Amino acid sequence: METVPNLIGGEWRVASGPVDEIPDPATGETIAELPYATSAEIETAVTAARAAQPQWGETAVPDRAQVMFRFKQLLEEHVEELARIITQENGKTLAEARGDVRRGIDAVEFSCGAPTLLMGQNLDQVASGIDMELSRFPVGVVVGITPFNFPVMIPLWMMGPALASGNAFILKPSQRTPLSAVRLVELGREAGLPEGVVQLVHGAKGTVDMLLAHPEVDAVSVVGSAPVAKYIYEKGASHGKRVQGLGGAKNFIVVMDDADIEPTVEASLASAFGMAGQRCLAGSVAVGVGSIADVLSRELAEAAERLKVGPGTEEVDLGPVIRQERREELVGYIDEGQKTGATLVRDGRDLVDGPGFFLGPTIFDDVTPNSRLWREELFGPILSCARAADLDEALTLLNASTYGNMACIFTTSGESARRFRRHAQAGMIGVNIGVAAPMAFFPFSGWKGSFYGDLHAQGMDGFRFYTQVKMTTTRWFEHEVEGRLK
Repeated sequence: METVPNLIGGEWRVASGPVDEIPDPATGETIAELPYATSAEIETAVTAARAAQPQWGETAVPDRAQVMFRFKQLLEEHVEELARIITQENGKTLAEARGDVRRGIDAVEFSCGAPTLLMGQNLDQVASGIDMELSRFPVGVVVGITPFNFPVMIPLWMMGPALASGNAFILKPSQRTPLSAVRLVELGREAGLPEGVVQLVHGAKGTVDMLLAHPEVDAVSVVGSAPVAKYIYEKGASHGKRVQGLGGAKNFIVVMDDADIEPTVEASLASAFGMAGQRCLAGSVAVGVGSIADVLSRELAEAAERLKVGPGTEEVDLGPVIRQERREELVGYIDEGQKTGATLVRDGRDLVDGPGFFLGPTIFDDVTPNSRLWREELFGPILSCARAADLDEALTLLNASTYGNMACIFTTSGESARRFRRHAQAGMIGVNIGVAAPMAFFPFSGWKGSFYGDLHAQGMDGFRFYTQVKMTTTRWFEHEVEGRLK
């Protein structure tokens, strides 16, 4: 059985803290043991990162970009290997895992443009005889706290701009999916990242708390549930850190009565049940507007029956959820939904007695705003169907959510789409798109309780987060050199 190492000060070490077991979600069998880093080992990692950062920060930006180019190439060469690691420890299908890796490579590719992206600004003659210049410098030592659902993409969201900007980077991956992180860091070092510039420490809340409080940590980026993102944002800020907190979501899919039903159902199912619903851009509530509501519920249920559930290494549509306790929580939501008046039109609980942590696609109809199915992020393969008389009512319903990650509309009306785009209170809008995920050169722009901070992940926001601005104001006096020398 594999023992997962930490990378501390340029050395791969088996940590000496408590040991967690890593199961294969498709079988429940333990595939690795994960020793957590101790406080002393975390201290060593931070100290090593602080020592390594100045020289890396002084490295010419084009030279740092060349390391990113080599890193991207190595990732390209190992797509299939990384995808299989993801499927083994996370459970998602191989096709989904390949997509995870590809989106991560996109982030590194964008970071290869550091010589352009890190350019400053200047204005000559801002006042008489005075010039002004803006320059970008590394923040210092930065920490990435990443979730289990995208164990390659999200670390690369952070590693790309953080390292290209000249920072030292400490990765604290999810304790549920540590194997992908180890391989990423190995490839980064092979690409030419200097010793100490990247550290990898494993652990849970205690590890996070120590990093948040450490005086040598300058910035923290986290992707997690809304409570976790809020906690890290508040605690990190209280210790003077710059914090970027991407939290949970409750994403609404509004289906107008003029929508083309076949592609709408296909896209809605992919949104709700892709990656077993374990993503922050999963469609969670489908709102049928007007006469389409009954048809939408029926078509979704019938299409969900055709979805194949099984191990991600096979030709399936849905893999397992991450852990047995997570499946039990989701079954609890299904049980409660039935008791509180929602209509269960597709039940996925028939798979709970087999090996692995499987839960089939589950669909409720007649879900109302007073239900937990409506209000809470379920993070699993459960889709709720609801009704609205018109677009105004649908907007009122979705805007009442405390979350604001994504909202999608399916329609053939440009007027409806434009109104929705302008008035839906979410940072990522889809028009006839079920998963409105921005590409790496645009920000992942959640709103409300889905994001804490002011600079989002990805795009120029990512580079702004990992750099600090210095303003230089210059004036030169005229003088007579020859006369002064006499």
